[in-house]
Amino acid sequence: MKMKIKKIARYFGLEVSRFAPANSTQAQLSSALKLSDANVVFDVGANEGQFANEIRNCGYCGKIISFEPLTSAREKLLQHAGRDPNWHVHDQCAIGDQNSEIKIHISGNSVSSSVLPMLESCSSAEVSSAYVASESVPISRLDDIANRYLKSDSNLFIKIDTQGYEWQVLDGASETLSLAKGVLCELSLVPLYEGQWLWRDIVDRLEKEGFILWALQKGFTDPRTGQSYQMDGIFLRRSIIEAGL
Repeated sequence: MKMKIKKIARYFGLEVSRFAPANSTQAQLSSALKLSDANVVFDVGANEGQFANEIRNCGYCGKIISFEPLTSAREKLLQHAGRDPNWHVHDQCAIGDQNSEIKIHISGNSVSSSVLPMLESCSSAEVSSAYVASESVPISRLDDIANRYLKSDSNLFIKIDTQGYEWQVLDGASETLSLAKGVLCELSLVPLYEGQWLWRDIVDRLEKEGFILWALQKGFTDPRTGQSYQMDGIFLRRSIIEAGL
């Protein structure tokens, strides 16, 4: 019966598998949140709230703090968060290594928007990612914001999806990062934005901060060739992983 269901699903271009960390990225993320005992999630680069909705659907019930600089995306984010009393949207701002104002480039698909100029490697692989406009927004350091949302019993998990600007986010979050139990960070395998740091640098930096790369999840793939351009890395505190061994 199980094989018959899978065969029918594949006929329609679908893959049916058990909801478990070994074969489901959502289940794997849920497991990471549980292992880190997370009760506060900083959703940096929230866009319209896709990540927050995903962890809610996976059973996470704790507090979510979303950060989104784009006016249009933030309006939809507010609509989604407004139905959830434990989901707060921070004041409109980008997150980085300074407290000032910065220009952010807006992509046609919204999710590829970035502070950094986009390279052809990105726009040619996904035509809708090309920039169509820009806007100036405030930018803040996470270290100057975090205390508003954290308490002595907070177990923090940080998600960073800022399209090449991850290094600057980390630069402005050294104190906050020291409090975190886990991190999900977008990792670029090839340069997609001008001046960005690539995956090896991010992995090395987080390992020096006391984290271990716990899982890799599929991200942006060139639809023309199948080459992986970005992945999401899930990092957990070394102490958490060693405690489970």
